[in-house]
Amino acid sequence: MSDHPPEPAASAEPSPPSSSSNSNQAMAFPKPPPAQPVYILRGHTAAIHSVEFIRGNTRLVSGDADGWVVSWDVATKRAAGVWKAHDNAILRTTAWGSDKIITHGRDQKLRVWKLELADERSLSKALPADEQQKHAQAHRQQPWLLHSLDVNTLNFCALAMCETNASSERVESSAAILIAVPTALDSDGIDIFQLPSEKRIHTISKDSSTKTGMVMALGLFQRQDSLYVVAGYESGHTKVFENESTGGHTSSWKQVYSHQPHSQPVLSLAIMPCRDAYLTSSADAVLAKHNLPIDKQQDREQACLPKTINTKHAGQQGLTIRSDGKILATAGWDGRMRVYATSSMMELAVLKWHKDGCYATAFAEIEEATDLKPCLTSGSSTSAKRTSDAVDEQQQALIAKEGNINLRALSERRRSEKARSTHWLAGGSKDGKISLWDIY
Repeated sequence: MSDHPPEPAASAEPSPPSSSSNSNQAMAFPKPPPAQPVYILRGHTAAIHSVEFIRGNTRLVSGDADGWVVSWDVATKRAAGVWKAHDNAILRTTAWGSDKIITHGRDQKLRVWKLELADERSLSKALPADEQQKHAQAHRQQPWLLHSLDVNTLNFCALAMCETNASSERVESSAAILIAVPTALDSDGIDIFQLPSEKRIHTISKDSSTKTGMVMALGLFQRQDSLYVVAGYESGHTKVFENESTGGHTSSWKQVYSHQPHSQPVLSLAIMPCRDAYLTSSADAVLAKHNLPIDKQQDREQACLPKTINTKHAGQQGLTIRSDGKILATAGWDGRMRVYATSSMMELAVLKWHKDGCYATAFAEIEEATDLKPCLTSGSSTSAKRTSDAVDEQQQALIAKEGNINLRALSERRRSEKARSTHWLAGGSKDGKISLWDIY
């Protein structure tokens, strides 16, 4: 089930009361009411570990602790496709182009599924919570499985993905991508695979000089001729590795940054759209912003001193940055999602609805991010635009094929366009529900 109104008991965390000296101002300028989610998506019966907007914000893909994946139609707030992707908890769900979905599960599998809009028709729409479908779940049809990799998931670290520079200007949906995951034999190291070849092309060995523990979070991106890996570790350390020759299989990696801003394991990290900084969150209450050492002419140690704040709220994970680079969100173990400004790292909002801990957040793509276009790297804004255009073409093809060029189709199109342009923030919780917020 979905598209239910928020429960009456839900509310946002109230702001502290005004002092007596400011009582007159408070009466003259009353504070706005607490924020409420616009929609609550129900249907999962296990904790939500992953949410992500894909295909120009037309779909929201969620994955839960039982291995179920739901592709939600953002316009209708209903399931467009439901299938059992893994035998264990899902760590991440994301899109590869306009026709593929990548899922990463704790069953040691990373899988790529073919799923175009037309393919959704053959999938079940019955949600995991549907009691009538429990006996038929084993016979549900899955999307076409394109790739399946054996990977290490003992340390709960989700995959990181980026397009290769060689394919950044292509329009084909089969453009090559790179996938970073912890190594299979040593959880302190990092493996990088290329798809669709399924070849492991790089391995970053653990640093024997520093006791970092297991890799807990990863980021991956390319800038000019260099490939960068950002890692967060069990010890609270974070490191940046650089490889200047991305095409060779024997290229050496060098560590260009290392710092320990956290006293507890790093739970999540996110890279700024401009690729000039990244942020980390941890089991402690610290939120840290690190400058990326991309300028080879500057003193990297001085340039990369992190900015940290004590949020006084331990256990913030699921850190995501909106595509315009202005705000970020975290999912808290206390059931609250918090929104911060990326520049000042000031807390802007506390979103309270879930009664259990939150594990994942996701922002919809913001099309108005024109001020960031000059500094975005290839494979970011261009990739999102290609995906959005491809989704439009698929929708138009389906309408033309079925002859549904009528008022109903136009109405659905307008509803879809409105949903795609909304500044959504989605949050997944232990309670199996997904809250959708329209903020900023």
